[in-house]
Amino acid sequence: MATRIVDSADVSPEASIGDDTSIWHLAQVREGAVLGRGCVIGRGAYIGTGVQLGDHCKIQNYALVYEPARLGDGVFVGPAAVLTNDTFPRAINPDGSLKSADDWESVGVTIEQGASIGARAVCVAPVTVGAWATVAAGAVVTRDVPAHALVVGVPARRVGWVGRAGTPLQRTGDPGQWRCPVTGTIYTEHNGTLTEGTTDD
Repeated sequence: MATRIVDSADVSPEASIGDDTSIWHLAQVREGAVLGRGCVIGRGAYIGTGVQLGDHCKIQNYALVYEPARLGDGVFVGPAAVLTNDTFPRAINPDGSLKSADDWESVGVTIEQGASIGARAVCVAPVTVGAWATVAAGAVVTRDVPAHALVVGVPARRVGWVGRAGTPLQRTGDPGQWRCPVTGTIYTEHNGTLTEGTTDD
């Protein structure tokens, strides 16, 4: 299928845009960025130089994804969320001169398959957000987030687990076992990690 890029979007000819991807008003996609198939880039969103997005990602309005971020398939980045790339930001060097691109080394955020970043959340590089995790709106992520974790607050902390459907998991009554209320899938918790198991029919 064809891509859709509206006239007011600023998309570098050196970016790679997958089939069936839509890029909306005032969005900017920089040179070297790679967008997979079926992505949606919302109004005013920014995709930095060399950023990589998997298939079927949704980058909502005014979200900022700075290089060299890497997003897996099916990642959701909410409105006005920010993925940073500078661990020790400064506008100037110690001698007062303006910093240039050669004066610092960018570090990226990694978001794994199916994870969601809530509206106005901030992921401080170089954190990794695990597969199918959810970062709540307004959270500030300063350390890695395990797969399937639900994290909230400033700094973000885990308050529960979520399944592939995105809804919080419920305890089954068996030690270390959780159930998705949407799909019926059973998950097992062990030493701070969650593994997906069978479907409870």
